[in-house]
Amino acid sequence: MTLDDILAGLFPTGSKIETTGAIIAGQAVLPDGRPIHVLGITQGQPLGVDEAILLAGHVIEIVKSGDRAPILFLVDSASQRMSKRDELLGLSEYLSHLAKTLLLAEAEGHRTVGLLYGGSAAGAFIATALATGTLVALPGAHPAVMDLPSMGRVTKLPIDVLKAKAEATPVFAPGLDNMTQTGGIHAIWDADAPLAPRLAAVMQRPKGQDDRDRLGAKRGGRRKAAEIADRVVALAATSYQGAQHG
Repeated sequence: MTLDDILAGLFPTGSKIETTGAIIAGQAVLPDGRPIHVLGITQGQPLGVDEAILLAGHVIEIVKSGDRAPILFLVDSASQRMSKRDELLGLSEYLSHLAKTLLLAEAEGHRTVGLLYGGSAAGAFIATALATGTLVALPGAHPAVMDLPSMGRVTKLPIDVLKAKAEATPVFAPGLDNMTQTGGIHAIWDADAPLAPRLAAVMQRPKGQDDRDRLGAKRGGRRKAAEIADRVVALAATSYQGAQHG
């Protein structure tokens, strides 16, 4: 599906969305008449400092507006732009800034939904798709937090060893099915089904409900994350209560 096909399917009642270079920005109307902000990166482009600061600026302006309308973030990118210029300008800070603006928007009452319809990898994937409150995907999307050759360079492990680990646990493996099994992706939409009702269903999810660790446990992709998180919360609560009475 092309970006135009996706937008037409999501917003049959109309939209005012522009694509400037690799940046998507605009507004649309949900079938129930509510407004929704639409942002994103497209054309499989890398996410560099210029794109990150533009997108972060859009998110901040949305938060400042106070309308609390939801934000849909469309993602079809490469990895982050690993040029000398971007690295010298502090690319990691720009990416973290973008991620934090999306987290801020969710905290301020804007439901944030990511729709992965193409590729994305590494820091670009973390700062966009994974920074939204709920991430869904279309068939054919191909996410990767880190591909196996890059893992090999970082860990110094042979590719054959990493391939074996990727077959044994989804956490090590790139790809749509593996990311879904870990709980990182809430659902893969049926490309042949109408998109607008699927988006409406996602909008009905409770705000601020991050259940990725529990989905990962249920699907067998991350067996320990939810359990460990619960133990950390319980220990923190016990420590706080002890300090209050101490």
